[in-house]
Amino acid sequence: MTVDSIALTLPVPPSVNHQYATVNGRRLLSAKGRAFKELVGQQILVALAQSSHRGTLRRTLSQANLSLSIQFFFASALRRDTDGGLKIAQDALCEGLGLNDNRVVETHLYKYQDRDNPRMELRLSVVPPAAPDATCLTSLEAR
Repeated sequence: MTVDSIALTLPVPPSVNHQYATVNGRRLLSAKGRAFKELVGQQILVALAQSSHRGTLRRTLSQANLSLSIQFFFASALRRDTDGGLKIAQDALCEGLGLNDNRVVETHLYKYQDRDNPRMELRLSVVPPAAPDATCLTSLEAR
């Protein structure tokens, strides 16, 4: 953890088929989905408690555009897709940090296989401010 990023290693989230349940015609987060989000929240609290940067990190993340990078390490590479775990992982991470996930403007997903240690490694970090693209501005001005 630094003043502008947090990195965690967490269990692989439940598959999309196990993240939601239909109750009385409504789609709700399943017990497995709720348990995953609770676990992520607990891991975030532990990581923050162990960091001397926690106050600065929370302020920085709440005011900046963010980049989320997730590396999935599945037991079987062919049974899961990367995008199936994105939403619940992003929601759980941002909720645990007290952030609105609309701050995430950049996402990187990677898929690997590790039969012996399935997991996901994620990093949420500040996107450095970029200079405006001159060609983009020129084309907008021409309109």
